[in-house]
Amino acid sequence: MNILMLTSSYPKYVGETTAPFVEAIAVGLARRRHTVHVVAPFHPDVRRAPVEYGVRLHFYRYAPHRVLNVYGYAESLHADVGLRRTALAAVPFALAASLRALLHLTRHHRFDVIHAHWVLPNGAPAMLAARLRNLPLVVSLHGSDVYLASRGWPLALSAVAVFRSAGAITACSSDLYQRALRLGAPPAHTTVIPYGVDAHAFRPDPRAGIQVRAELHLPPDTLLILAMGRMVYKKGFTFLLDALPHIRALHPRATLVLAGYGDLLDELKEHARRLGVADAVIFPGQLPRDRAARYVAAADVYVVPSVRDDAGNVDGLPNTLLEGMGAARPIVATRTAGIPDVIADGVHGLLVPERDPVALADAIVRLLSDRNLAARLGEAARRRVLDELSWDVTAVRFEEAYRHAVECKL
Repeated sequence: MNILMLTSSYPKYVGETTAPFVEAIAVGLARRRHTVHVVAPFHPDVRRAPVEYGVRLHFYRYAPHRVLNVYGYAESLHADVGLRRTALAAVPFALAASLRALLHLTRHHRFDVIHAHWVLPNGAPAMLAARLRNLPLVVSLHGSDVYLASRGWPLALSAVAVFRSAGAITACSSDLYQRALRLGAPPAHTTVIPYGVDAHAFRPDPRAGIQVRAELHLPPDTLLILAMGRMVYKKGFTFLLDALPHIRALHPRATLVLAGYGDLLDELKEHARRLGVADAVIFPGQLPRDRAARYVAAADVYVVPSVRDDAGNVDGLPNTLLEGMGAARPIVATRTAGIPDVIADGVHGLLVPERDPVALADAIVRLLSDRNLAARLGEAARRRVLDELSWDVTAVRFEEAYRHAVECKL
């Protein structure tokens, strides 16, 4: 099958961690002998070859001035809540340029399906190209797009128009699936396809603990609590910081590593200082993929404290959760978004209510204190990844979605 994907984010270079799930989906399909073209906006930091891992990459330019090079790549929203003014100005140029790129490629190549990642902003140009070329349309929802569509009727109408044109709509979690149905996605064409994880890259590594502690200049017996992700409200890192004083009261050697980048980084550092735990928190910044895998494997407890933020935005299915599962880490996570889809409480990890620092602290302390329980949960999490949550399994599910869209077009 010849597949044309449109996305507004893609890893800017090998190992970079912006929307790695889009690349993983594309690579997984290419590995199954499909021809995959990916169209994405230009970014000044992009360093990609025309073909990588079997995927053909096309980066379109859209900005009449370099100050408008702010479209996509997790840069359009401030802390994943509100659109930046410069991003809003860039949207018309980017949408027009993405449509031109799709029409150019479909003029010179034969495709079987157009696949848009994020109904907003990519659904509309993908829908127009699909109509003009008489091609089936598949739309994948990832979380922030459904949140934006629920914020006002013009965006909701745009999303609904795309839903009605799509032969298949995929959501990465059951929570996102339900929100899409409430927005107007037709149940007959909408399905849940969870993200996968590279279980070879994110795997148990007995050497990682010593290596990472040495890199961070920590004693070998330091208890390491790790959380990773963009520094935005919906990741819930503020509540994890709030839990740290209680954890340290019982485990004085515990150190929290918060890895990632984003708008709230300075705010989180200041919050740690106000709590009096700044000396027990390390912010290593954005980690390249290989280094991130090493940090995950080094963690004594891996935490995913996601929340529904004050504006109503919430993750679809955090990739970082699946990476912790792949590395067989004992996980503490919140009962929100798609997390309960893949973590059964007491089986693959411990689940706690969102926005509850006391519950977070109690669960983390429990795993730090009961290493047999921690090991059992981590092993069960990795088994689930190997059996159900690999990118190869995800690719098969996307093939089924493509076939459904093609059949609807006939």
